Amino acid sequence: MMGGGVEMQGYGMGFGGFLAMAVVILAQVVPFWRILPRAGIPSWVALFAIFPLISLVLLWVMAFKRWPGDDAGRGA
Repeated sequence: MMGGGVEMQGYGMGFGGFLAMAVVILAQVVPFWRILPRAGIPSWVALFAIFPLISLVLLWVMAFKRWPGDDAGRGA
């Protein structure tokens, strides 16, 4: 079709692609939003989890960070 019709073809992503991307972003940001405060990191940092490399860095930071409850069971 030529002319004045508004189409999403050729622009990369239709509504289905946008919806899928939104679901993936939410599935990644929401768990970080809930877990990061437990590790003593502000919740808003979870917004950076939409970038894959930063998400991986956040996982490593959480894995090796000393959590608030780490020393609670040692009786010290």
